[in-house]
Amino acid sequence: MKIAWDRVFNLTLWILQIFLAILFLYSGASKLNPNAAYWMELFGKVGIGQWFRYFTGSLEVVCAILLLIPRTSAIAAVLLALIMAGAVATHLFILRDGYATFFPAFTLLLLVVVAWKRTPLRLGKN
Repeated sequence: MKIAWDRVFNLTLWILQIFLAILFLYSGASKLNPNAAYWMELFGKVGIGQWFRYFTGSLEVVCAILLLIPRTSAIAAVLLALIMAGAVATHLFILRDGYATFFPAFTLLLLVVVAWKRTPLRLGKN
């Protein structure tokens, strides 16, 4: 019976990974659009520069693809979780928009679950 639940859990994780990959592929691609007024304004308010919008968008697109590859899914989830942690901190402390932190915080939680469950445990094994 345990094997059946392991299969269900694995399938659920794959569905979650596919959902997150689509989400970050879309989000990253929209940041790479040179005419993306919303992202231009948001990154302008942050004050780092538009180069950071392109960097973040590129990283999101690459990690979205890596999220679908079993060997790289854990590291992709960790990298995307770091991006979302930065987004939460930016919304809270720079933009001072607490309501806007819900989406990146929820996404961060999902990514932490994927990273945790997809990380191979190799403690004491050579």
